[in-house]
Amino acid sequence: MADTASKLGRLDFLDWTRGFAAAVMLQGHVFHSFTSTGLKQGSAYVLSQFVGGLPPAVFLFLTGVTLAFLMDRAEKQSLPRHSRWMKSLRRAGYLWGMAFLFRLQLYLLGWGQTNATDLFTVDILNCMGLAIAIHSLFAFLDGPLRSRAALGFGIVIACASPLISGGAFSWMHPYAARYFVPDVQFFSFFPWAAYLSFGLAGGTLLRLSTLEKLNWLIAWSAAVGIVLIFASQYFSNIPFSLYENSEFWLNSPALIFIKTGITLLIIAAGHLWLNTYPHGSWSWLCQLGKASMLVYWVHIELVYGRWLGSWKSNLSIYHTTLLAATIMLLMLGLAVIKVRWWNPLRIRPLHRDVGLSAPEPLQ
Repeated sequence: MADTASKLGRLDFLDWTRGFAAAVMLQGHVFHSFTSTGLKQGSAYVLSQFVGGLPPAVFLFLTGVTLAFLMDRAEKQSLPRHSRWMKSLRRAGYLWGMAFLFRLQLYLLGWGQTNATDLFTVDILNCMGLAIAIHSLFAFLDGPLRSRAALGFGIVIACASPLISGGAFSWMHPYAARYFVPDVQFFSFFPWAAYLSFGLAGGTLLRLSTLEKLNWLIAWSAAVGIVLIFASQYFSNIPFSLYENSEFWLNSPALIFIKTGITLLIIAAGHLWLNTYPHGSWSWLCQLGKASMLVYWVHIELVYGRWLGSWKSNLSIYHTTLLAATIMLLMLGLAVIKVRWWNPLRIRPLHRDVGLSAPEPLQ
């Protein structure tokens, strides 16, 4: 196991998890965009969209993990608390800027078919920017306390989400409300930021651990994931609710805890897979995970832009599956080019700046 771990990198299972989420995301978006309208009630499409709802939670959780790494590095460098906070704020500003550039690109490339209001869409990158900005305050706390506080904050966000949905937000501009009020069309702070909180708590624990204790930590994470899934499923099915306005697929705390549990199990599966089978030094899921930001950026334009317009909502399940496999291979090729040979403007890799990849050794 030690030899395999040294070849793959001590935390490559985080890249593997991102790559797994990216693959699920790709098939979900392809099925959503290209499956014939008459087939969208079938089991294949429903299954595709059901599992396709998981990747945003995984990406937000892992963004929280990488934010924890940033805070831990700043703490170990003995930087003043204010400087640690500013480092996190710069991360949020960078990501927010990327979010608006992304929307601007979609608007310009879709000229004639898009509206100016599309620029104010709150996508997952916008949610990450806001969530990191708010969570940057945790940089004022040291490791163990930061982990406990982030965990508690995530629980508060999850449990408050139905209350936010039922609140009166007529005083807030609709574009601003998109950032906070749960809506099936947007990635609002409530409830999505809860995953980043849980990732911040987990990433802090990971940095406080040692390589020798990593297997133990992953095993306990998997156990916690199983308990979260079954306990949340049980409480979601009881015949009464503490909330007057709670929708399971929109703002239910149970759904948040279930997805968090599944995320922990995926992370454990990635760790087990990479340390059990002799893959050598290359994994296609790790490769996809290391360029997940670029993959996300490009595939959205390819899948939802005007490039394949004649196929939109017009393909059979068989042909949609073939198209999903083709786009996945194209994105894998793009990931290989990006990671191995291409770094435009000679800047730091995107995955290091936005928390979408790059394993680091445990301290």
